[in-house]
Amino acid sequence: MNYYSASISQLIEEFTKLPGIGRKTAQRLAFHVINMPIQDAHNLADAIVKAKENIKYCKVCTNLTDQEVCNICSDERRDPLLICVVEDPRDVVAMERTKEFKGYYHVLHGAISPLEGIGPEDIKIKELLVRLSAQSADEVIIATNPNIEGEATAMYLSKLLKPMGIKVSRIAHGIPVGGDLEYADEVTLTKALEGRREI
Repeated sequence: MNYYSASISQLIEEFTKLPGIGRKTAQRLAFHVINMPIQDAHNLADAIVKAKENIKYCKVCTNLTDQEVCNICSDERRDPLLICVVEDPRDVVAMERTKEFKGYYHVLHGAISPLEGIGPEDIKIKELLVRLSAQSADEVIIATNPNIEGEATAMYLSKLLKPMGIKVSRIAHGIPVGGDLEYADEVTLTKALEGRREI
């Protein structure tokens, strides 16, 4: 039995479609929206619609942007010979927060996952290859996630890019800063050993 009015029920249902939002959280969000000032509700709705209407892929790196070319690709101070390949636009933000990477990015919008029916043609690999055939690069850093899908994607990209004469590297994986060895699993420790460097 539905205890809410049709409008509230619909709002709750729409919130449950968001990732990580269960029924209880959807109810809290719905009532928060109902109780907010009408102008704030309009602003929220407008922001959602504006984002859906204006956000598109950058024609260079396929990151999300509201311009033809994103701010990063427009920045001529960056190193054009260095490209970092990431799975998701949020990964670009994570990398940028380090303030260490000075090259450009390419966003795949996913990773190869045969179990989920995601093949190389389902992510932005073709766009990367077209880009690299038109623009020279000394190195491509593969910064996919350290899971089975990310590793599969990294290996696939490496096999495609090495014949092009491009240095292909993978970001290091291993023990996080501040972590204890005793709590690390075997795979993490193995990756840490493989990624060791001279000091």
